[in-house]
Amino acid sequence: MMLPLGASADDAFSADLLRGHTDTIVLATLRRGDRYGFEIYKVIRDATGGAHEIKEATLYATYRRLSLDGLVEAYWGDETQGGRRKYYRITDAGRAVYRRNVAAWVATRDVIDVLLDENPSRTPTSTKGADR
Repeated sequence: MMLPLGASADDAFSADLLRGHTDTIVLATLRRGDRYGFEIYKVIRDATGGAHEIKEATLYATYRRLSLDGLVEAYWGDETQGGRRKYYRITDAGRAVYRRNVAAWVATRDVIDVLLDENPSRTPTSTKGADR
């Protein structure tokens, strides 16, 4: 992929490589425990040292989609101070999708690593089933 003139590698990193993995990133965050919407945003931002932030609008659209697909369940917290927060928890179906997505990512990463590597003797660990 060639970057447009004036674009940095950081632009391509944010815009292209992670865009299709938002669902998996959110599911990974929820595997560690139930969280409310903005908390998920902060966990992602903090995990990358601020190098990657997913727009809140994108995250809330992701929460809706994951809920409709049965991959997460939403519920209202019972905060005693401040406004009520909507929390999200991963479902068994969400855990299964997470595992499949991670396996697909690892297989894809292995192939890309081989294709970009200057050492032609290296081969992917396994690509069997990666295209399903």
